[in-house]
Order: sequence, then C-alpha cells, then structure tokens
Amino acid sequence: MLVLTRKLGESIAIDDHIKVVVVQIKGKQVRLGIQAPKETKIHREEVYSAIKEQNQQAALSPHVSVVEVSKALKSG
Repeated sequence: MLVLTRKLGESIAIDDHIKVVVVQIKGKQVRLGIQAPKETKIHREEVYSAIKEQNQQAALSPHVSVVEVSKALKSG
C-alpha cells in the first residue's frame, strides 16, 4: 500500500485520467473529491462489498428460463 500525506486542496493523480483531491478536513473525517471518466465505477468500500456479495449470490441462485418467468408474470 502506498501511503501519501496531502493537505487541504492538494491532490494525487492515478494514471492519466483519475485525480483525487482533499476537499475538506473536519476532525477525524476527510472529504475527498474524485475526478474520473464517467465510465469509471467508484464506490465506497462497504457498498462495493455489498454489490460483490449480491452478484455472487445471484450467480449461485437456480436459473429460471425466460419462458418460466413469462408464465409466472402472466398468471400473477
């Protein structure tokens, strides 16, 4: 892990397309601004972990055919 020290208003560059800026420091909290291309997915770690877990659960669930879903929707 690379550990950097930055002051308010300072930034770090990741590759050529991502910039992380220290926007605010308030007590023990630091607000970061992230400039990145729109196609770059950015999540807080706990959100990313939840998405990853849901995707794994969906991959393990029994597969239902489109025909079965269609029948279930028509009968319900």
